[in-house]
Amino acid sequence: MNKKIIVIFLILTTLIFVGWWFVKDYLAVGSNDFSSSNQNSPSDSLSDKDQIIDYKVESVVQGLQVPWSMVFTSQNRILVTERPGRIRVVENGTLLPQPIRTFTVSNQSEEGLMGMTIDPDYQNNKYVYLCMAYGEREPIFDKVVRVTDKGGELSDDLVIFDKIPAAEFHAGCRLRFGPDSKLYVSTGDARQKENAQDLNFLGGKILRLNADGTIPTDNPTAGSPVYSYGHRNPQGFDWHPVTGMLVATEHGPSGNDGPGGGDELNIIKPNQNYGWPEISHKKTKAGMISPLLEWTPAIAPASGMFYKGSVFPQFTNNYFFGMLRGTDIVRVVFDEQSPEKVVKTEKLPDVNVGRVRDVVEGPDGFIYFTTSNKDGRGKANDGDDHIFRLVPKQ
Repeated sequence: MNKKIIVIFLILTTLIFVGWWFVKDYLAVGSNDFSSSNQNSPSDSLSDKDQIIDYKVESVVQGLQVPWSMVFTSQNRILVTERPGRIRVVENGTLLPQPIRTFTVSNQSEEGLMGMTIDPDYQNNKYVYLCMAYGEREPIFDKVVRVTDKGGELSDDLVIFDKIPAAEFHAGCRLRFGPDSKLYVSTGDARQKENAQDLNFLGGKILRLNADGTIPTDNPTAGSPVYSYGHRNPQGFDWHPVTGMLVATEHGPSGNDGPGGGDELNIIKPNQNYGWPEISHKKTKAGMISPLLEWTPAIAPASGMFYKGSVFPQFTNNYFFGMLRGTDIVRVVFDEQSPEKVVKTEKLPDVNVGRVRDVVEGPDGFIYFTTSNKDGRGKANDGDDHIFRLVPKQ
């Protein structure tokens, strides 16, 4: 009889312990949700990599003017666009005093010299791609320009795609080559929100082009550069390193064109309609895709990249983006078993540098990011604007 009581006691103790452990892990995931509205229930499959490397914030260079996009052309060289029209060079951790190139751009407010990327075959052809707004007054357009990097100069300009509607607000414009070697371009609605639903209007879209600006034969609609539509102003996107899933962040309404907030994270699929302006925030409508994540109040997501490195193993295959209004950097963790589910979001602790725009991974595996504190909407700190990076604590 005593043996039966002991066995029953041991079984009950084990069940209570297992139940407590499960609840503890579940609450730990939910506590880092960063107030995002997640359509997917948190998964208990989340497990950070075994080794967690603590980071610290380190300044790389200072004295920039609204840096918008940066690319590494080598281990020790970075090109940086400044929204007023300049391209700056950082070599061996030093900002060169003179721009390598200056363009005349429309720079009334949010538009200017914006996105930049390098060709998949850059090491051989030295091609750099830029998106810039132009026009002294309405109408304003964006164009995609290819230049050749000759080390001491950027020259041989070639406009490969033009007449993308733009405006002083909602002008896009992020550039990135996909795993398919096609050039993807995000465009804003140019303050003509109804036209985001018009497939013949290039604003409020994500476009897919060949590297020479021609239209791929396998695009969703023959003869059209449109890959997805119904966007308001997407400014960051990247592909999951394992699954190839395309993820994009997008600015929601600012109050003058819809209820405030409603910033989005979406999984982008070809020929899909992401709803703007018919739906925003948590609204739904047949034939339209609601956001995977939505933030209200606004945080102003301004970039997006998947971390592919191993310096910070706990971050591998996580998505990061900078916040202009929420400030600092957000980390998004996708479920390894169900890759279209988000299991965790968090604002990275101990960054605290103000408005963050671009976030990229360097060849060294560190995470680099730019501030945008001198764009007229933030409080400039000493030395702004900066390029910072996350490096391991020693």
